[in-house]
Amino acid sequence: MTECGAVLPWLVIRQDEGGNRYRVGRYATRAEAERVADRLGTRGHQQLYVVEKADRAVT
Repeated sequence: MTECGAVLPWLVIRQDEGGNRYRVGRYATRAEAERVADRLGTRGHQQLYVVEKADRAVT
């Protein structure tokens, strides 16, 4: 749980060309996280954006 009490189990992770991974944000639903990842992925950069469930993610 976060400080406000909301559960945000879905993560958007950015992975760069060197394999480094960074958490971009946490979201309440998978659909919301996928929308963010898709929007970021269309910017034409060389990073990969993936959606992972927080209890399974390696961050």
